[in-house]
Amino acid sequence: MNNNYRNNAPRIPGNNKNNYHHIDHKRSDTLVYALGGLGEVGKNMYCFEHENEILIVDSGVRFPEENLLGVDYVIPDYAHLVKNKAKKKILIITHGHEDHIGGIPFLLKTVEIADIYAPRFAISLINKKLEERKLLRTVRIHEINSTSSVKTEHFTCGFFNTVHSIPDSLGILINTPNGRVVHTGDFKFDLTPVGTNADYQIMAYIGQIGVTMLMSDSTNSGVEDFSISEKKVANEILDITRKTKGRLIVATFASNVHRVAQILEAAVACGRKVIIFGRSMENVVTIGRKLGTIKVGEQHFITPDQLNHVPANKVCIVCTGSQGEPLAALSRIASGTHRYIKLIPGDTVVFSSSPIPGNGASVNHVVNKLFRAGANVLTKSVLTNLHTTGHASQEEQKLMLQLIKPKYFMPIHGEYKMLKQHMETAMATGLPEENIFTCANGDVLIMRDHRVFQSSYRIQADDIYVDGNDISGVSTAVLKDRNILANNGLVAVVTAIDSSENRILCKPVIVSRGFVFIKDSQGLLKEAEQVVYQALKTKMAQRTTFSELKNTIRGALEPFLWHKTHRNPIVIPVILNSKKAMEQMAAIRNSRANANTRTTKTAHPQNEAAPAGEVLNKEG
Repeated sequence: MNNNYRNNAPRIPGNNKNNYHHIDHKRSDTLVYALGGLGEVGKNMYCFEHENEILIVDSGVRFPEENLLGVDYVIPDYAHLVKNKAKKKILIITHGHEDHIGGIPFLLKTVEIADIYAPRFAISLINKKLEERKLLRTVRIHEINSTSSVKTEHFTCGFFNTVHSIPDSLGILINTPNGRVVHTGDFKFDLTPVGTNADYQIMAYIGQIGVTMLMSDSTNSGVEDFSISEKKVANEILDITRKTKGRLIVATFASNVHRVAQILEAAVACGRKVIIFGRSMENVVTIGRKLGTIKVGEQHFITPDQLNHVPANKVCIVCTGSQGEPLAALSRIASGTHRYIKLIPGDTVVFSSSPIPGNGASVNHVVNKLFRAGANVLTKSVLTNLHTTGHASQEEQKLMLQLIKPKYFMPIHGEYKMLKQHMETAMATGLPEENIFTCANGDVLIMRDHRVFQSSYRIQADDIYVDGNDISGVSTAVLKDRNILANNGLVAVVTAIDSSENRILCKPVIVSRGFVFIKDSQGLLKEAEQVVYQALKTKMAQRTTFSELKNTIRGALEPFLWHKTHRNPIVIPVILNSKKAMEQMAAIRNSRANANTRTTKTAHPQNEAAPAGEVLNKEG
């Protein structure tokens, strides 16, 4: 066991939350912590550690915010798992959404995982991911369902069915040497579900035999009452499909497999042919048909080249882009850039989704383009049941708490506000505040003899930014530079010197990208060149180094540009150490001068090289 645990005594909450007693950590304790999923929606990864084993539940990604320029995924920091490489690790997956399985390829490249246990639909999605990255043979994957049992040296896990927006969604009962933990996964309670019903009796039985701690989905903690049933959405979609006279275009989450199945079944019931656009949607439909979740035969699908030969009132187009993603199928359709579909007046576009927080502006932009093209656009509103969530609202969260009857509670999967709201909901059901742990990624809970304490020790749990498939991650410094480039641009200062004689060969040339409009800023750039030149002339009056010269350029230019423009571009010094560099400098000057439409001098005269203290090129 890591000695750091012994050196940081855990805190035991009493009736007064600010009064903690300190105890020594024991080897026999079970540790519970999250590497992702707390204080955020996505990147779910929860760990249970006992002696020489670590049981991991889910390994997801979070999709980046707009300020994370060029970042494809945000994944957990696996440093703690790497540091404890001697401990056996197994991974259990609750269901197949990206925020629960998207990190598996990155995890396998970093950490040795003995086995992965996942439900059927999730396995199909995982296999496709691993096959694309040539990782399929690096780990054993076992299928689990509500009747399965997973036993290791220290843990025994059972499972129960939950209702979610994807098939084969499971909750987990984890028996540890220090008590029972229930991890709900993502869930809702739907009394008329599409697909498998929740195992209410099993949940109630688990509550009767005694649960030490419940870890429960907090995504919709701020939503009151019960969410509407998926059957109501199915009826609404069927009614719209039946009434629509022209082409029907439906956009939804590809990951919402049950919704996709309803849309396809409604199209078939109304005599429409179906065509799918969007890679993720095509993958889900293919897997869903293969596993029998989507029961629509091949004869009901058409190809792009057949699309224009089918009457408009006999076509249903199902596509991605319900969140206004710029490259998704629906955005390209709205912009008129889609390869196969051109909007025509009378088309009906249905958004069977709600905008994720932060995507509202993108969705509205697409909706406006669709209206301009003459389409009828239907979105979720108080008048239409076009979407329902896959996550439990407050009343459903209360029902889970009442069924499981835990002694301790840890809200998971949500932003801090959601975790606190879930905490208040739990207190409303009778759980004492001191038995509820609102944690952050990296916080450690200690289970001992069916009691739970919070430790003062924290595990490293930073965000890792992935650019492409590079598991090494994009550093904070790189992201800072990208933000500066996006907001302030770049200025390169090209200087030619002869280091053997410690001489400047010609006045520096400044090249700007994304900083100022060159045609209108010739005076500013010439003045900046003179500032840099004077600073270099002073510096090179004595022997110096390349590093000192670069610092001199930055130190002179950055304050000048800020004073003149109140912007801080990235300044990149380029030092050419050769007399031949004179020719290159002249070429740069000519290129920049040619960009100026006004009458200007196109280049500086090239004079003979002179000592550093002298002006080499006199202008005008």
